[in-house]
Parts: sequence; C-alpha cells; structure tokens
Amino acid sequence: MIRILNFDKLTPEEFLNRDIQAEEDVPAAVDGILREVLTRGDAALRDYTKRFDGAELKDLRVTAEEFDQAREAVDPYFLETLREAAANIRRFHEHQRHNDFVLTDRGGMVMGQRWTPIEKVGICVPRSPEAFPSTILMNVIPAQIAGVQDIVLVTPPRKDGSISPEALMAAELAEVTDVFKLGGAQAVAALAYGTETVPRVDKIVGPGGIFVATAKRKVFGMVDIDMIAGPSEILVLADGKSDPRWVSADLLSQAEHDVLSSAVLVTDSQALAEAVQAEMEAQLADLPRRDVARKSIEENGKIIVADSLEKAVEAVNRIAPEHLELCVDEPFALLPQIKNAGSIFLGRNTPEALGDYFAGPNHTLPTAGTARFSSPLGVDDFMKRSSFLYYDRATLSACADRIADFARREGLEGHARSALSRKLD
Repeated sequence: MIRILNFDKLTPEEFLNRDIQAEEDVPAAVDGILREVLTRGDAALRDYTKRFDGAELKDLRVTAEEFDQAREAVDPYFLETLREAAANIRRFHEHQRHNDFVLTDRGGMVMGQRWTPIEKVGICVPRSPEAFPSTILMNVIPAQIAGVQDIVLVTPPRKDGSISPEALMAAELAEVTDVFKLGGAQAVAALAYGTETVPRVDKIVGPGGIFVATAKRKVFGMVDIDMIAGPSEILVLADGKSDPRWVSADLLSQAEHDVLSSAVLVTDSQALAEAVQAEMEAQLADLPRRDVARKSIEENGKIIVADSLEKAVEAVNRIAPEHLELCVDEPFALLPQIKNAGSIFLGRNTPEALGDYFAGPNHTLPTAGTARFSSPLGVDDFMKRSSFLYYDRATLSACADRIADFARREGLEGHARSALSRKLD
C-alpha cells in the first residue's frame, strides 16, 4: 500500500528517495562490453545479442524485406494513429527552430551566430516487451526538423531476430536512415565507436536501463549524449475536488513501467489522500502489470499531505519531477509558480499518457531531479551553434592597444603581439 506522509514531517531523504545507483559490478561489466565492441566489432555485437537477447543474427541491419513484411502486418487503424501522433509531434517541435543573427550596426565589423545540425545521430529505443513506437517518433522527429542527415536507430530484437512491426512502421514514418537489431551497452558502443556494419555517430540519445545509462556516461566526450535517464516519475498535485479514481489511474500509469519508477501524489486534502490510497489498491487488483506496479508504489511511491497549495507547490519544486500533473481548478494560475518540472499537464482532463503518445510535446524528459537544470529533448539537442566575427584592419587597429594590454595582464605576450602586428602605423 502506498504511504501517506505529512509535508511538515518529511526528512530530505523521504522527500527525494531517488538516489538510485548502479550495482558495483555494472560499470566493470560495461567496460568489458565497450572494449569488446571496440576491438571485435560486429562479431562482438552478434555474441552479445545472442547472450542477452537470445537471438542469433545473420544481419544486424533491418532489411527492406522486413520493412515490407511489417507494412503488411500493422493494421490501418494504428498506422493512422502513428501518422496523427507524428503530425502533432512535428507541429510542436517546428516551433523550436532557432534563427541565425548577424550584427552589422558598427562600421568595420560583422559578428553573428549560426545554427547547424549535428551530422549523425544514434537513437536508442528499449524493448519492454516490444520496442516503443512512441519513443521512435519522439526522438527522431526533432532530429529531422534540426536537419540531421543520418539518423541511426538501435533496438533489441526478439528471440526470433525480428523487430515489432509497429516499431518498424514508426521508424519508416519518421524516415530513419537505418535500423539495427541491437540493445544494451553493446548498442551504445557500436554507435560510439562504429563497426564494420554500424556507423559511428556524433551523438547518442534515447532511454534505456542501467547498462545503457552507464555506457552513455562512459562514452560521453567521444560522442555527445542527451541525458542520463533514470526510472520514470510522475507527481500529481491535486486538490480535494479531484476524482480519486483518475488520480490513482494516473499514478499507476507510471508505476507499471518499472519497479524503480516513482509515483507521488501531493495534495492539500487528507480525505483525497486516503481515498487515493484505497482506490490504488482496488485498481491494482486487475492491472496486468500489478506486481511491478505494487513494488513500485510500495518502495518508491508516496502521498504527501500539505496544509496548503502553496506548500504543495514547494514540494513540487523540491522534487523536480519528470512528469507533473496539476489537477486543480485553476492550473494556469498555478503554472507560473512551477520552477522545476520536465513536462507539465494542466487540468483534470490532461493525463500524462496523453503526452506519452499523442499530444506533441516530447516525452523524453529529465528524471531524478535533473529538471532543476535540464530540459525535455528537443530540436536544440540535435543542433550546435557557431559564432563568427569579422573586423577590417582599421577597426582592429582602433582597439589593438586595449587587446594587447588585456593579454599582457593575463601573462600572454603572444596574444598581445598578434593583435599589435596588424595595427596601422
């Protein structure tokens, strides 16, 4: 049963309860996988895929024939759903485009900034129990909008060596360059180093388990990464007018992801807290993933009762959740007070599941309190910016003495001479 806690009596540890670390042997195991893929390439990938996924692969890359078969296997209703979701995601992310700028308001100088796309990106998509079509759309479409030329998707195969038809149709709809049957740390290694078959990329994005997260952390610097994603989280801020059935369903929607997932209710109503506690037990009874969800809410879930909405908002900002629902009468009035949250769902009729699949804002979000300083995946993650600068000789001459003086105060005579060498007599 989920715990009910009093806001004023919470310890810092009870507030967060998200210090999830890899087991001691995980980093060493990941080091071994990275080393094997670096030295043995495709052979290592086949060995690890057989060992971890139970699949013996002849081709690591998904073939055109497999795409044809998937197209025939997926029902038209779901294909239309994919198209609508993709259109919504594209519409939202199109507004994240940046404009270059050029400053020419001072004679003799030009300066500005330009945005360019990353050339090659790898997308990791986990399988649980199937590859997630929604994650494919959410990760690939912003990269497309940014102008990335090569988008490589990796996802673990089933034991028969296939990928779910729904995932392949999402990849086709999003116009992925290549799909490879790879998961885990070995997939991250293949994208970071390149092999005979898998191309090396410049950035790796997408969620995964502790092996993927650890591998991404280790290859960062050789390639860029989006974030170190932790278990999924939801925080529902609800007042006493909220329906406990809806609140409970929303909390369980995240608890069923993983035993490490975190589902939290913050409310100013003791009555709602007790009603949700009872309702969650009732809904768990026939939830297919009830064993996972129960362990999640018992170990990581909580209901926090505050004596005002102001304190409830304070709890939200301290926790900095991945997903935040504001189930109150005036959610837009509360919105400016929210400082730390990955994605915010406003009102009683906006469940987190809407954002997972269909609405448009990205569902790849900062977890484990990192919403204090980071953001959802977006077009920015697939672009880089360069500044540029031009001075004519007369304009440089006018400030050369100041540049030289500045450089000498930092002990860099070579810098000073570089500027002075172009000074007009």
